[in-house]
Amino acid sequence: MNPQEYAYELGKTANSIKRKLASISTEVKNNLLKRTSELLKERANELSEANKKDLELAEKKGYSKALLDRLKLNEKRINGMIQVLNDVIALPDPVGEIISMWTRPNGLKVGQMRVPLGAILIIYEARPNVTIEAASLCIKSSNAVILKGGSETINSNRVLVDILKQSAKEVGYPEDAILFVNSTDRQVVNELLKLNQFIDIVIPRGGEGLIRAVAENSTIPVIKHYKGVCNLYIDNEANIKMALDIAYNSKVERPSVCNAIENLIVHKDIAEKFLPEIAYYYGKAGVEMRCDEISFKILKDHKKAKNTKIIKATEEDFYEEFLDLIIAVKVVDDLDDAIDFIHKYGSNHSESIITENYEKGMRFINEVDSSAVYINASTRFTDGNEFGLGAEMGISTDKIHARGPMGLKELTIPKFIVFGNGQIRNGVGIPKESEEITTNKETCERK
Repeated sequence: MNPQEYAYELGKTANSIKRKLASISTEVKNNLLKRTSELLKERANELSEANKKDLELAEKKGYSKALLDRLKLNEKRINGMIQVLNDVIALPDPVGEIISMWTRPNGLKVGQMRVPLGAILIIYEARPNVTIEAASLCIKSSNAVILKGGSETINSNRVLVDILKQSAKEVGYPEDAILFVNSTDRQVVNELLKLNQFIDIVIPRGGEGLIRAVAENSTIPVIKHYKGVCNLYIDNEANIKMALDIAYNSKVERPSVCNAIENLIVHKDIAEKFLPEIAYYYGKAGVEMRCDEISFKILKDHKKAKNTKIIKATEEDFYEEFLDLIIAVKVVDDLDDAIDFIHKYGSNHSESIITENYEKGMRFINEVDSSAVYINASTRFTDGNEFGLGAEMGISTDKIHARGPMGLKELTIPKFIVFGNGQIRNGVGIPKESEEITTNKETCERK
């Protein structure tokens, strides 16, 4: 079967099964997830052997240590997948939830009910645990899923999908609702992205290059965020201790994730007081500061920054998602300048203001156009679990359908449902000459 035919069959299968999934009970879906968690333990040795093959091939190809670490499935990460499954089991099932219901003057009851998106194509890189995370959310939200992992984890993913399918078979869930691109041929993905007659949504998870390639080549709607250039603004009315804690946490706690800050914006009236203090703590943590002209002048010879790498920023630095212990620094005149800076250089992901001024905080929330906007808190909280939504598929910066952390509810859409008892619009029914048609309990027949 060539790539085009293979992709077509995957899409057609997902499309044919998706309509049946909304009727599957929560109990069956939870049983599938529970059985998957059990099989991850029972088949752990098999999974480890498959993962070992992936790691050996990756080492031969000269992959970096960081990437090799992302590929690895050790006991801790297998237990992490089991925990994700248990977390999803504990979440309420969104399918069939009545969002709202109202009665019209003519007696019609009109409402909205959550239903699955349909068939979802998920394209991701490196981390094999995404296979379980993504599949579990699609299963619980009654969506058919086509999983396309990276070629570097093909052996691990084969075992993980086989575990999911075995679980589905044992509990009576349609196996064809969990599909896997069992090929490393990139042409298969290109063909899948053309199948808008079968696939409803594409969700890419990975680096900016992957996400842009998917978005540019897909004829199917894509839910995405390209990168996380998150910004923290320190206002002149900020609590300094709070600002230091948040600036440190937002960059240092886990710099390689999309909700870590990349730009530190500081009001000019507080810059000489705040910047040397944060430079001292950044230096102890190994953070490199790429400074604009004003912040560079403040820090270059300051004794508190003597152990911190201070260099001049380029224009490109302010657009950059470093995902590392590097931060760009900008001093601004006021809140307006800070908001303008964020709109120019940010990626609409997560932004925060540190201020004791309520009006400024509310202006920031109202005028900054990002998926998550904070007052006096770290951007590191942009996460499904931290927001109380449970497990997530990823973060979206789009404005259509989902925005921010994508949990179970974001994998559903509202459907209008209407309950009536014979209402007709504008009183137009069957013609009067047909009034001889009568109805009784037994039959409908013409006299």
